[in-house]
Amino acid sequence: MLESTVAAIRPLDEAAMTTARELQGRLTKPAGSLGALEPLSVRLAGLAGTCPPPLPDQAAVAIFAGDHGVHAQGVSPWPQEVTAQMIGNFLAGGAVVNAFARQAGASVTVVDVGVATPLSATPPDPAARAADPAALTADVVATPADPDGPRLVVANVRAGTRDMTVTAALTRDEARAAVETGIRVAGDLVDGGAGILLTGDMGIGNTTPAAALVAVFTGVDAAAATGRGTGVDDETYERKVAVVRAALARHAPDPTDPLGVLAAVGGLEHAALAGLILGAAARRVPVLLDGVIAVSAALAAAAFAPDAVGAMVAGHRSAEPGATAALRHLGLDPLIDLGLRLGEGTGALLALPVVTGAVRVLHEVATFDSAGVAEK
Repeated sequence: MLESTVAAIRPLDEAAMTTARELQGRLTKPAGSLGALEPLSVRLAGLAGTCPPPLPDQAAVAIFAGDHGVHAQGVSPWPQEVTAQMIGNFLAGGAVVNAFARQAGASVTVVDVGVATPLSATPPDPAARAADPAALTADVVATPADPDGPRLVVANVRAGTRDMTVTAALTRDEARAAVETGIRVAGDLVDGGAGILLTGDMGIGNTTPAAALVAVFTGVDAAAATGRGTGVDDETYERKVAVVRAALARHAPDPTDPLGVLAAVGGLEHAALAGLILGAAARRVPVLLDGVIAVSAALAAAAFAPDAVGAMVAGHRSAEPGATAALRHLGLDPLIDLGLRLGEGTGALLALPVVTGAVRVLHEVATFDSAGVAEK
């Protein structure tokens, strides 16, 4: 599946982009006055192969969740059980990503690709949840009570990665399985009508493998790729940098072998996100990237298929320094910069109206000729 998906990814359509540029020049506005929205609309036309491109309707957020063996090295103050507990919160609709998804009218799909804590298959009693908000983290719901609410896909490759400072985080087969899970999820969402996919993630400790991925694919130093994640203190930050350095020194990953890089120092959610991006690119559907976890996965996707970058839209600039290094390497400019560092898909959701607006201009704004407006 991975090889056939990569083979299906093609460059942007130059003819459609030329048409979009010409149309932008005829619309009732000064040329270039919409700034970054204009080249974005041109690129989306090239992805779709037509001008104007389809409106990015039925947005779908895919949150991939996994745990990390490197957590044992003290890289996060949060207990690993929080990953599974937050899945319960996502499915109950109580997380920030849920609030933003409701605002944007986007669906939410949570994918257990590597959570260490077993997930409960029995939905908790809704009345008990209402009486005790703490019950949101007491159980993990496999099937939401609301059929239109968030849904859970169980595709657990293994119960968390291994400690990458001791051994490879994953085998190549496990990394491939996670990538192909992401490809399948992308296909399912597109087949279900999604016109744009948004990346989400959940995994305590996952900014540490993200930093390692950024360092491998961009060549920046471990310190430049590593941030404070959930807001760790100076001592923990220095430990994170040392952990990333140790893992890179142990494995010496080859950036021309993305599957090997993901296996050595990646996470299951990183690998699955790379697959989601590849699957979207193969289907010529845009994928709106969230923060540092997403852009580290995007680096792997670009290593598999350079033309996959044509499907990527950088939703925001994460406060994590590795995100800026990754975006620079990919040649992507973020649409918004609000100092966010939550993950979950929150920054991508906030950027979604910007993407929709860029496309809507090509659909709805009159040309000088049609409006009878004089040009300069």
